[in-house]
Amino acid sequence: MHTAQGKKIVLVSGGSSGIGRAICVELAKNGNLVCINYRQNRAGAEQTLAEVAQAGGTGELHPFDVRDRDAAAAAVSDIAQRHGRLDILINNAGTIADGLFMTMSPENWHRVIDTSVHGFYNLTQPAIEYMVRQKAGVVVSISSAASLMPNRGQSNYAAAKAGLNAASRVLAAEVARLGIRVNVVAPGLIDTEMITHAPKEQIKQLIPMARIGRPEEVAAVVAFLCSDAASYMTAQILSVNGGMM
Repeated sequence: MHTAQGKKIVLVSGGSSGIGRAICVELAKNGNLVCINYRQNRAGAEQTLAEVAQAGGTGELHPFDVRDRDAAAAAVSDIAQRHGRLDILINNAGTIADGLFMTMSPENWHRVIDTSVHGFYNLTQPAIEYMVRQKAGVVVSISSAASLMPNRGQSNYAAAKAGLNAASRVLAAEVARLGIRVNVVAPGLIDTEMITHAPKEQIKQLIPMARIGRPEEVAAVVAFLCSDAASYMTAQILSVNGGMM
């Protein structure tokens, strides 16, 4: 089945809440088909699916762990074969397990690295194969301000997101002549479940705009990078952080 002209097939990892949900909804606004990945939060994914429909798009749920290479490759193959193509991949899945480096457990180190860095590899490599055949495609990965200005207690998270930045920029250089664009969005403090226990009032004092960002503000930048308006942009890391330097 091929899509109608102008409609895109989109895969968003970690789409059951927060920034991932906002991206799914934003990319659904042009009637696109949004494939919503989640690991455990099915209720959240179903809420995203409902909001995608309200935004004018259609959606599908794809439960798998991005750390599982076989499951990720199978999902990409299923989507691309059933719909005839895969136009946009958003690597949004991520997790945190903060702690001082000196006392950080191997489990917390590997879980964070595996989700962001290995998850990027597991999903993007099979997706790129289809995009190369199409001679078109967009990949946007969601990094973090922590990758550019690390905070104490986030050595695993900063390393994971910095690795995501570097891998994305190298991939962008490798596929630029093939009609594929690869960019990164690095959010700052955004109002999601991930910052529930963060000292928000203290952090706000470090933000020139003196407020916490909204998931929709990140999603708008992602949508821009996925659009033809950004057709000459690749290998970029765009910060969405209220002016933090």
